[in-house]
Amino acid sequence: MILTTLAYASRIEALHPLFPQLFDYLRHHDLREVAAGRITLDGEKLFINIDEPQLRSREEQKLEVHRRYIDVHIPLSAPETVGWTPLEELKTKSEQPFDEEHDFALYAEPAKTYFTALPGDIYLMLPEDAHAPIIGTGKMKKAICKLRID
Repeated sequence: MILTTLAYASRIEALHPLFPQLFDYLRHHDLREVAAGRITLDGEKLFINIDEPQLRSREEQKLEVHRRYIDVHIPLSAPETVGWTPLEELKTKSEQPFDEEHDFALYAEPAKTYFTALPGDIYLMLPEDAHAPIIGTGKMKKAICKLRID
């Protein structure tokens, strides 16, 4: 898990070959002005989902994990509390077998750590990061960028 801002994103660009393309796009486009939906930058390898979710309580929001994608979350309109647990520290089994088609599994246990991401922050969740985003009250607008791991 990495928490940063776009101003410092160049420091992590070497971690994935598509990070430079993503961060360049983010520097030149104001996602706060984009309607909800999908922005495709490189097919299934790199895309951005603009979402306007209803925030949930810690108890309602489950930890999720992915195997094929790195998630880059960007709160656009409101603070967002996020739960995090290293994958190897999960104590329960996933609610259902890993969904290969949609690349996720859900875990109904509390996160080990919680933090708040503000508009302007960027947080990255790697496959070893179980995460519970969109915790809070009200609605928000956010971007979830997906980078395929080959």
